[in-house]
Amino acid sequence: MSLDRRMLNYLGLESVEDLFADVPEHLRLEQFDLPLGMSEQEVCRHVDAILSLNRSAVDMPCFLGGDCRQHYVPAAVEEIVSRTEFRTAYTPYQPEMSQGMLQALFEYQSLMAELVGLDVVNSSMYDWTTALGEAARMCMRINRRKRFLVPRAMSPQKRSVLNNYVLGTGMTVGEYGYDQITGEVDMDDLVGRMGDDVAGVYVEVPNAFGIIDSRAPELKAMAGEALLVVGVDPLSMAVLRPPGDYGADMVIGEAQWLGSPMNCGGPMLGLFACRERDARRSPGRIIGMTKDSNGRDAYTMALQTREQHIRRDKATSNICSNEALVAVGAAAYLSIMGAEGLTSLARSNMRRTRRLMEMVDAVPGFEAPEFTGQHFDSFVVRCPMRVEKVNRLLLRNGIIGGMHLGPTCPEFDSCMILSVNEVQTDADHENLIELLEGMA
Repeated sequence: MSLDRRMLNYLGLESVEDLFADVPEHLRLEQFDLPLGMSEQEVCRHVDAILSLNRSAVDMPCFLGGDCRQHYVPAAVEEIVSRTEFRTAYTPYQPEMSQGMLQALFEYQSLMAELVGLDVVNSSMYDWTTALGEAARMCMRINRRKRFLVPRAMSPQKRSVLNNYVLGTGMTVGEYGYDQITGEVDMDDLVGRMGDDVAGVYVEVPNAFGIIDSRAPELKAMAGEALLVVGVDPLSMAVLRPPGDYGADMVIGEAQWLGSPMNCGGPMLGLFACRERDARRSPGRIIGMTKDSNGRDAYTMALQTREQHIRRDKATSNICSNEALVAVGAAAYLSIMGAEGLTSLARSNMRRTRRLMEMVDAVPGFEAPEFTGQHFDSFVVRCPMRVEKVNRLLLRNGIIGGMHLGPTCPEFDSCMILSVNEVQTDADHENLIELLEGMA
């Protein structure tokens, strides 16, 4: 008896068609209007023809920015993460079998901790948005308060994920404004929204406008018993004061570009750091270094907060995977660049950002920057026409334009954010300016 027949007998059915008895007859298709099959070679030719229509940041300069960034990845990084010991490894549940992966993740944690100035970094979160959600919940676990304050100028994606993470916890999310002149935190508005029920205050450095917020170091003293969560671009930490130095309780961010291309938007690498006193309340996993029975260095999973490993009511996160390979890439990138290389790159991009701002502002009809605060590698441009039209014209001429700011702040519907990186050339900047001048 065939397998199909045995399956039907087990289900008490006469034919395969009986499986679809609940589907009304007028909705059933007797046959599908599909073309004839193709050979493997024909399929490859057909797919290649479709893919050739794509135009990506590999083929043209990209000024889009946002939380998924384009930066140059040294060939050595790809060589390291391509090793089968890393590429085929999943989360190392058996430490004694995964010393290489555990050591690489330990190095990632150590390098990131040095960058952000905090004691503990986990390995790791899905992305910046999920790290924010976890940070809000961790604030509530620590001080039992249930209001979390975020900047009004924050990407709608982060806000949406944050709202999902706090759903069902009783926590509410409030927002504070920005200074209309500098683009920094509106301290008066933030102070007015503080209260005994505030679990944490979140600030981004640089923020959604590309501004390096000089008021961030003042927030810890103002927050009182509330916890301070700082969102960062790791590259900016090469030239800015680490948040841990001015009292941040947690630091989160996006580290995808440290050793990984944009990959159509993923996988990403969520940075999550905290103080040692709060480590047991943090999500994810922490790798530690110890000694084995022979006195040699050994690496082990020091903390694992998944509900699969500890009692569910004690779990602090249900994260079921991690970005281990991306974290290994980040560790390799930081090791190759070194402190001097990372600082040089950050300073170079800041200089080129200021130069491009001046060039854009000189174009009739375009105004840049929108704010007077210090910029890192992005800035807001006010356009004389709809941003969608500007970007459409740029794309038609081989440039991926800026990110529309309207979805983040409706009052900036005629503005976009241009981001600068080391992949762009001076010729790319000049070409951008030439195209903008043609629109004026």
